[in-house]
Amino acid sequence: MDSQRIQAGLAGPIASIRTPFTQDGAIDYASLRQIVEFDIAAGAGALLITWGDSLFAVLSDGEIAELTRAVIESAAGRAVVVACTGRWATAQAVEYASYCRSMGADLLQVFLPQWYPGCLNRRTTVAHHLAVGQHIPVMANSAEFQRNGAAEGLAIARELIERAAPVLAMKADVTGRYDGAMTSLVKDHWTIFAGGQKAFHLELWPYGCQGYLSTFVTFMPAVTRAYWRAVGADDRPAATRIIEQIDRPFFDAIVAMPGGFDAAMHGILEISGLAQRWRRAPFTSLDDATMERIGSLLDSLNDTL
Repeated sequence: MDSQRIQAGLAGPIASIRTPFTQDGAIDYASLRQIVEFDIAAGAGALLITWGDSLFAVLSDGEIAELTRAVIESAAGRAVVVACTGRWATAQAVEYASYCRSMGADLLQVFLPQWYPGCLNRRTTVAHHLAVGQHIPVMANSAEFQRNGAAEGLAIARELIERAAPVLAMKADVTGRYDGAMTSLVKDHWTIFAGGQKAFHLELWPYGCQGYLSTFVTFMPAVTRAYWRAVGADDRPAATRIIEQIDRPFFDAIVAMPGGFDAAMHGILEISGLAQRWRRAPFTSLDDATMERIGSLLDSLNDTL
């Protein structure tokens, strides 16, 4: 694995893969290929498959494996591909790590089988990551580490660094001041990128957060490019204007829509001509009236640009 290439791909805008479905609930692989093509052309240096946005909650283990294979094949080495475990026991996570390596994934994000506080401790969490990392480089997740508190989360990261674990990156997963401390701790060892909105990335940027998970790169990349130019030029006022005039109004609107953020993003995929709006039952999908509201929202954002 080329660690420099992987880390460079994560040090910029990153696209999160949303699993597209047909109206009858089947995974729409033709649309998935279109999504991958769009995201790469839009400038995403990495494609992130994840437990949440990729809707692992309504996929079988076999479908997760097939989705991962399809993304890797569609990307064809043009972007870093980050696969993701389910919330599995160590043995299954290790088996999946070997599979992802054989398919050509660059990195594997590790989610933990945490059901209730105290199910895992520092020792078991570290051991789980070390076991997975024997087969493929690992991407950690800050929220997974702090299940037993912020201090314990930082201690887990510190131990992995001290033990030279094969961790190349971490997603700072919108957990407040803790993520600032985590960024400061790991920035010289792992590439760290921000989930959530641009304001969260801008908050972590001074601490050494390099990349960010860009919602707009998946459908309106002009916003992504404008923000990234502002960040690269250290032009905080310009970056802040994009947050205030585009990013924040967009998120305020879509999280309030029926079905929330994820349903709205599937609707946007349909409006963009990349996929259909549908999500697998029992998740809700948008009706025509809500789709019209989202279309009007996107028109207003284009006018702002």
